[in-house]
Amino acid sequence: MSRSGLLVIAALLPIALSQLAGTNTAEVHPAMTWQKCTGTGGPLAPPSPPRRSRLQLALASRGVTGDTNCYTGNTWDTSVCPDGKTCAANCALDGADYSGTYGISTSGNALTLKFVTGANVGSRVYLMAPGSTTEYQTFNFENQEFLPCGLNGALYFSQMDADGGVAKSAGANKAGANFGTGYCDSQCPRDMKFINGVANVAGWTPDSNNANTGTGSMGTCCPEMDVWEANSISAAVTPHPCSTLGQSTCTGTTCSEANSTQGTCDQAGCDFNSYRMGNTTFYGPGLTVDTTQKITVVTQFVGSPITSINRFYVQNGKVIPNSNSNIAGVTGNSISDSFCAAQKTAFGDTNTFASKGGLAGMSEAAAAGMVLVMSIWDDYAANMLWYHLVFTGFLLKLIVFCRLDAPYPPTKAASSPGSWNLLGELWSSLSSGSASPNAQVIYSNIKFGPIGSTFAEPA
Repeated sequence: MSRSGLLVIAALLPIALSQLAGTNTAEVHPAMTWQKCTGTGGPLAPPSPPRRSRLQLALASRGVTGDTNCYTGNTWDTSVCPDGKTCAANCALDGADYSGTYGISTSGNALTLKFVTGANVGSRVYLMAPGSTTEYQTFNFENQEFLPCGLNGALYFSQMDADGGVAKSAGANKAGANFGTGYCDSQCPRDMKFINGVANVAGWTPDSNNANTGTGSMGTCCPEMDVWEANSISAAVTPHPCSTLGQSTCTGTTCSEANSTQGTCDQAGCDFNSYRMGNTTFYGPGLTVDTTQKITVVTQFVGSPITSINRFYVQNGKVIPNSNSNIAGVTGNSISDSFCAAQKTAFGDTNTFASKGGLAGMSEAAAAGMVLVMSIWDDYAANMLWYHLVFTGFLLKLIVFCRLDAPYPPTKAASSPGSWNLLGELWSSLSSGSASPNAQVIYSNIKFGPIGSTFAEPA
């Protein structure tokens, strides 16, 4: 999934000798606590001591500065950025005003991300290792479960380098994890300003529908595990394996493409979306999982290597198992290789999930360690038409209507299995963010540990 639509704010800095950390704005990371559970027994087990980590704003949201503005609007200044290496030698990354510019704040174990703050639209943050300002926290979720609650937004794992790509840059990237560098995902996004210390100047094309973003010839790929992509009317869990482990750089047509086996990554993934799988009364306002109330979401990664991904919800003290598939030929309520193969057949989709490694490939990526990413965002490239969500909002205040589960690509018939047009009549242009400027997401009470350690699983 491409996380485009993140606005860059430029500022003035003295000329730098490499892709350095800027000094115009101090970089002060907000902090939040999370828990690593070590035993089983759910809420009956002694609570693990909270770990205090800092959060890092993604590079895509930061100012890119030099003796002049290196990047203004959605174009590079070619006088200082004639090519990628020269640009990296002339430009630095600026610090961030997390609350004032980006609407990012923390309190205890809770993180709040506002969708629109002044001129800024959307944000993405990474969890740092406790006590560190140079490395991201990495997770191996084989045979583990992950529990965050009170959510609407996108929370996922990316197999980014823990140092933000510093080692891979051969000394060109001096900013590193402290300034949010090194991002990658299964969509091989080409809107990143820098990849491994090289500016993405070659072939840069400003977006026609966003005054602040564009795409270059380079993309940055890696396995991605979407734990939670949701709003108040739809939610999905989706693994995206890649045939190449870790972050890799692609160029032009070698980057992965949707509905194609080309490239290294499975862009479509294998999703479980209750609405898409035929249960239209399970998740939403006033339904079995009532999105007008706070929700705890538990995701279990069973086995090492992983053989299945299970989902539970906890609400008002009640554990709610995931809904079962109501699609002919597809059974169960969890993700497995057999479920994915049956789903792809039923929906007439290419099984790139299997060709890029399936759950075994996802498990290899997890074993190597993946970085936790939390975001609120909009998709300027596809206007959120893709079948498994996403547009974000905030629990009781959410008044966003989207074409969730709409046909994607748009040429696919709306009557095709897996292509329902939910609330299609209410779709309007949401790509500017103007339809829901007050939307926000709260991630809180994050727990990670062996299966059975974060909540009381039903017998």
